[in-house]
Amino acid sequence: MDARIQSLLVRGDGLVTRRDMLRVAPAWTIQTARRADLLIRSPNADLPMLARVERDVARRAALAYVDERGALSRLTALEVWGLRRQPPGEPVYLDLPRGSGLRDRAHLVVTHRSDFAVAPPQVVTRAGLPVTRLDRTLVDCWPLLPPIDRSSLLIRAVNDRMTTPRRLAAALAEVARMPDRGALSGLLDRLAAGCRSPLEIWGHDHVFTGPGMPTFIRQARVRVGARTIYLDMFAAVERVNIELDGATSHGDPAEREIDLRRDALLATVGILVVRFSHRRLTTAPVQVRQETLAILANRPA
Repeated sequence: MDARIQSLLVRGDGLVTRRDMLRVAPAWTIQTARRADLLIRSPNADLPMLARVERDVARRAALAYVDERGALSRLTALEVWGLRRQPPGEPVYLDLPRGSGLRDRAHLVVTHRSDFAVAPPQVVTRAGLPVTRLDRTLVDCWPLLPPIDRSSLLIRAVNDRMTTPRRLAAALAEVARMPDRGALSGLLDRLAAGCRSPLEIWGHDHVFTGPGMPTFIRQARVRVGARTIYLDMFAAVERVNIELDGATSHGDPAEREIDLRRDALLATVGILVVRFSHRRLTTAPVQVRQETLAILANRPA
């Protein structure tokens, strides 16, 4: 390869635009270098160029292609946000203002949006790259993700305090049409109600709502001495806290001991902790419901 082009590649960390190359070398030199590269066969030689290079280089190349008029979005932005790793077969996703004139290319998916600007609040800089804001990224990714992964990603983002149910609902309102919109809207309603796991959502839908059930305060914050404790589902009048233990809970005796000490500490301020396992909740929901109502009914007013 021509030494001048090689120097540009080194300075650009593996990426250089044709415009920059033309500043240091004639067009025939660039064409010769390109042909030489095409003659080098590799296991990925038949893939589009963006699929053959490192992910970081592919993203920067896509942004250079649109001359910084776009931002990484959807599944690509989701990886930049650190929530999901893109597998090799997925393309680079970019959002651009409507009317930019740029179209999809091999291994590059371009979405044109009205009233879109590569600036806050629609776009932020993360890891040195322009990406769509997280709440809009998650909403846009909903129909692109495998159904099994959809809920867990949104729940994780909310639990890690990267976004909120309210922001996600506002982002959904920006999107006029979306496949499976009802499922996303329903999930956001559960998150807004305080559910913070698939098990809590299942319990909300099948057990802990309806006739006789109080309006539980989810993730209720309670101070016991110098300690702050968050309660899964707190019935304030009866002072009962319902804890839903996941399928993998208490595999570690040390974790079980921590829970027992926590429950004892809550008992000192008159809060009764009732725990239901994943297995009992999902295989005997009617029995769990009946037990919960009986416990609440027998608590002193």
